[in-house]
Amino acid sequence: MTVQCQYCKKDFIRESSLTVHVCEQKRRRQDRNERGVELGFQAYVRFYEMSQGSAKFKTYDDFCESPYYRAFTKFGRYCVNTRVVNPRQFLEWLLKNNKKIDRWASDQLYTEYLVDYLKVEHVNDALYRSIEHSVEWQERTGHPAQDMLRYGNHNALCYDITCGRISPWVIYNSEAGQKFLSEISSEQLGMIWPYIDSDFWQKKFHDYMADQEFVKDILAKAGW
Repeated sequence: MTVQCQYCKKDFIRESSLTVHVCEQKRRRQDRNERGVELGFQAYVRFYEMSQGSAKFKTYDDFCESPYYRAFTKFGRYCVNTRVVNPRQFLEWLLKNNKKIDRWASDQLYTEYLVDYLKVEHVNDALYRSIEHSVEWQERTGHPAQDMLRYGNHNALCYDITCGRISPWVIYNSEAGQKFLSEISSEQLGMIWPYIDSDFWQKKFHDYMADQEFVKDILAKAGW
């Protein structure tokens, strides 16, 4: 008498052998609660919602058996490993712009998205993410969070800006941010310019003066 894997239909003489057996389909079910796989499944469902008008019949089993499983999970894991800013909006941007699925886990596409997204995200999200990042910096360095832009490593800070972790809302509306801009090199400024384009942001601040005053007040009180 044998026991059979419900996924690949392979037969085993012992129950214990079936228990330790891991085929591709079984592994996919076991990975269900991994964050990258969860994001991949959400992307899969959303893809079918937009391309076919409905995904109500798309189950996790459908996802596991889809020929696109690897592409979607690669995207989900990319979002986790890269710490993508607002993965749901990144997905919507990819779908709206008809980007090919096999290129979704791409630094080039993420950069294009991020430059667009940072210009339109809600000020509260931008402020929260920047302050949260400064708290992480404080935990790593032992220095006060409000001093991140004053005394942090300039190369590291420029990299953080290109990752969307420090918003122009904070850079332009704090004394610490102005100090940072006055001290970086022309090469460093060129690196971050697409993300902090002052022509765009000065117009943005003019159009959203109440939001700008809100940010200035919060940052000033916090010692920035």
